[in-house]
Amino acid sequence: MENEQELIADILAGDQESFAELVETYQRSVYNLTYRMLGDAREAEDAAQEAFLRAYQHLERYDTSRPFKTWLLSIASNYCIDRLRKRRLTWLSIDEPLPPHPALSSNEADPEDAVAIGERYEAVQEMLAGLAPEYRAAVVFRYWYDMSYAEIADALDTTESAIKSRLFRARQMMAENVRTECHPSLVVAIEGT
Repeated sequence: MENEQELIADILAGDQESFAELVETYQRSVYNLTYRMLGDAREAEDAAQEAFLRAYQHLERYDTSRPFKTWLLSIASNYCIDRLRKRRLTWLSIDEPLPPHPALSSNEADPEDAVAIGERYEAVQEMLAGLAPEYRAAVVFRYWYDMSYAEIADALDTTESAIKSRLFRARQMMAENVRTECHPSLVVAIEGT
């Protein structure tokens, strides 16, 4: 891929192929974020497409001093937060489990371990779905995208202290959920993060 700034200049000059190149580069990251936020594959696809459409429509507003990926993910997360607020649901059903996070999977796991990992992963997804959209976005950015507090604050248009507070509260809520729902194998992992 050529330099992002050159691609953006080309897009602003009307070159749609350059935008297709940006979409190809970031489509997986955007979809992963929207899926983790919304919990539904079809809805996540729609949200990812909407995020790219909004990015294209507002590209002239992009501040080139910020990373493009952060700007794009903030558009996607804000769109998902809006959709979740419109739903006004506390709990979302996860009909389709996500593939395991690379840190939780191994090519050499025996069947019993694979089942345990899958159950833990589903439990984490359920707990994520139970968080308020702002908390969920902070958790996904921090633990799936390994973003710094400053990057998350920038993406969610808030302060670092607000992000730290959201993450602290989210971990507390998830730990309480683990205790209540009897997921003992997760208690240590969540409280220890």
